Amino acid sequence: MDEEAQEAGTGGRSPPGQEGAAGVAAAPSVEDRLAAAEALATRHYDAYLRARAEGENIRRRAQDDIAKAHKYAVEGLASQLLGVKDSLEATLNASGASLETLRSGVELTLRQLSAAFEKSGLREVNPVGEKFDPHRHQAISAVPAEQEPNTVVSVLQKGYLLADRTLRPALVTVAKAGDS
Repeated sequence: MDEEAQEAGTGGRSPPGQEGAAGVAAAPSVEDRLAAAEALATRHYDAYLRARAEGENIRRRAQDDIAKAHKYAVEGLASQLLGVKDSLEATLNASGASLETLRSGVELTLRQLSAAFEKSGLREVNPVGEKFDPHRHQAISAVPAEQEPNTVVSVLQKGYLLADRTLRPALVTVAKAGDS
């Protein structure tokens, strides 16, 4: 009955560090558990060092990519402007060309330039008749006009937007409020 009480108290298991009757191996010694824990810690530290090095490599590659993007950001526009430059040089080298031929060459060059601007997201601002916007227009003077006050009457120099950001404001004259 003592054996039954012992089995009931331990749940049928042998005390730690002793082999039971069924031949179950003894629990690992403290030294074995320490060695296993040290091996696991070494593996984890190695994995940590590898992850840290990989993170540093990713950061370095990202910085290189950003530097290259800044360096070559205008590559598309520059390659389109080469055709414009070639056309201008051909016009200058045209000897004995008539005024009409030169004019048509300059008009063609202007169309090439406009197409290059359009492909690069550069848009003209020609705000005649629009309400004055200080973010996109620069008023040179206010003139009496039949239009509503603070409306653009004329454009002295076109403005340009690059992806909805003002690259150069349009130089304009605006209608001034009438004297009543």
